[in-house]
Amino acid sequence: MDFLFDLSNMSQEEEFTDSKEDILKFLKVIGVDTRFVSYTPSKLYINNLRFSKFSRTREKTFYKHYPNIKVVRSSLFMKNCSKASRILSNDLNPGDKLLVPENEFLKIILEPYTRKYGVKLIYSGSNYNLKVSPLILDDEVNNIFSDIFAGKGIDFTRRNDNTVYPLLTVEKEWILSFYESENIVFEDNFKENKLSSAFMEFLEDVAPQYRENVIKASDYLKERS
Repeated sequence: MDFLFDLSNMSQEEEFTDSKEDILKFLKVIGVDTRFVSYTPSKLYINNLRFSKFSRTREKTFYKHYPNIKVVRSSLFMKNCSKASRILSNDLNPGDKLLVPENEFLKIILEPYTRKYGVKLIYSGSNYNLKVSPLILDDEVNNIFSDIFAGKGIDFTRRNDNTVYPLLTVEKEWILSFYESENIVFEDNFKENKLSSAFMEFLEDVAPQYRENVIKASDYLKERS
């Protein structure tokens, strides 16, 4: 049975303001686990529907108090979060200070980790212990093939130990779809190798799941080197 909290005797203006703190507090009051919801001032993105417990009933309750904040329950976005969580759960420790680049997608995905792991997101300065890279699956596979075609072997130093790569297993197509749905311009600064790109297009037709296998093979070789 869905959980409902009686808010009828509470004054929205007195009890819950439009501040981030109060919005998250309100979500907890109605039974939502905010560790699986990304907060932005205009939207809430559900990272994991089951773990967040953000049911349609709770959504209706939320809209009664915050009608101007949209709840986004995108299955594609949840898949992206699931992919990123496998890396973040291994690479993050409670209290980590993360230097985050200007990347809207990363900011949204990382936001709930401030509650899940108590990490701090930093956007400038030197007071951090981990950097966050926007490197995505397609671009790293392109890098690996470029190394191979150049005949110099895979450059295992390209990924640093003091850097976390949340999007390393997320396909570019998925990210582009998110940006398109949110009407955000995707700034792609990656300089791809044309030969590698052509080879990747060929593999796409014969082995669509090849990308993650390439990353796994590269990681295995790095451990053995």
